[in-house]
Amino acid sequence: MNALVIGGGGREHALAWKIAQSPLIEKVFCAPGNPGIDRLEKGESIALSVDDFEIQAEFIAARDVGLTVVGPEAPLAAGVVDYLSERGRTVFGPSAAAARLEGSKAFAKAFMARHDIPTAAYAEFVEPEAAMAFVQEKGAPIVVKADGLAAGKGVSVCADVDAALTAIRAMMVDRVFGDAGAKIVIEECLVGEEASILAFCDGRTTMPMASSQDHKRVNDGDQGPNTGGMGAYSPAPVVTAAVMREIEERILRPVVAGMAREDTPYTGILYAGLMITEQGPKVIEFNVRFGDPETQVVLPRMRGDIVPLLLACCNGALEGHEIDYEDNACVTVVMASGGYPGPYEKGKEIAGIDAAEADSDVIVFHAGTRQEGDRLLTSGGRVLNVTACDPDIRSAIDKAYGAVRKITFDDAHYRTDIGRRALARLDV
Repeated sequence: MNALVIGGGGREHALAWKIAQSPLIEKVFCAPGNPGIDRLEKGESIALSVDDFEIQAEFIAARDVGLTVVGPEAPLAAGVVDYLSERGRTVFGPSAAAARLEGSKAFAKAFMARHDIPTAAYAEFVEPEAAMAFVQEKGAPIVVKADGLAAGKGVSVCADVDAALTAIRAMMVDRVFGDAGAKIVIEECLVGEEASILAFCDGRTTMPMASSQDHKRVNDGDQGPNTGGMGAYSPAPVVTAAVMREIEERILRPVVAGMAREDTPYTGILYAGLMITEQGPKVIEFNVRFGDPETQVVLPRMRGDIVPLLLACCNGALEGHEIDYEDNACVTVVMASGGYPGPYEKGKEIAGIDAAEADSDVIVFHAGTRQEGDRLLTSGGRVLNVTACDPDIRSAIDKAYGAVRKITFDDAHYRTDIGRRALARLDV
């Protein structure tokens, strides 16, 4: 059968790359895709909008697509799974009702409170004056979050009250995130080390994937504004076997059980962004799709065929399946356009990808590129995910940065400390 991946970034390139390895798949279409996907033996980009569900349904019917995998959060929140499922199509992802776990921070926090899932104390606001008064009473550090979808950038971790007041004004008054900031959530600032856990779900059963850790801030040392993610590594040493058991028992299973009890069964990928505190793991946020760039370091470590797992989630038949991972480490470094996550220029010519990928343990996932004749050009904020696997985290970091140094485009920016927390744990 053929598969369709909806989306066009680094996550979708990684998904298409892994799905294309399945003997069950003849062709992997990606809408709108990117030049990296077109380089896959089975890959083909299709000029379809992620938001045009009717055209997607027509394409699926015309091209014998037996499995559709939705990458980005926006079409999930808008109901793409509902739309295609009602027309008899097999789609991997949650319904619009279940996607509220990511689409509304306030919904997710209230859900966790109802089901005793550990998270930070919080309050929600629809009036900026009330939010500002709350911050002035509580003090800092404190976290301000836009309620709606903001492409991973709607969170401000504020070290002082003035920064929090500025964040509130930006979200609620200036509407820098549009309607996503009409309501905000203000949380206590959790202390610990972050980790990401992605889990396959079929409405009843959960199957966690290997642990990973994202790097959200744009600059070294976790400085600067939040981004969609500047790099990641897997596994995350902070997630020990005991911590993973606690995550499953106190977070993943209660989420799926709670969603089922509320008549919104959860299928697809559940992404738990966690803080590993002295009191145990606590939820920072939920995403309702494969993480980006976590997917780019978890999938290269996965042994075997991903397609049966995707189908099992769609069909409520996940129980009994297993996932196995290579006993290695994987690191991805995001090469971004200068200025990201703020304004940046496009159209810079990219060179050196073939040289970087001459090492069989390196793969470069395209995140924001376009092809113009023989020239590969930048077209987004996050341009490339330079990914390397090796036997241990230290050597994987070295290999990834060795590949990064072979790739060039004007005004490229990347962090030089991806994986530093893992190295710190090794050095203890």
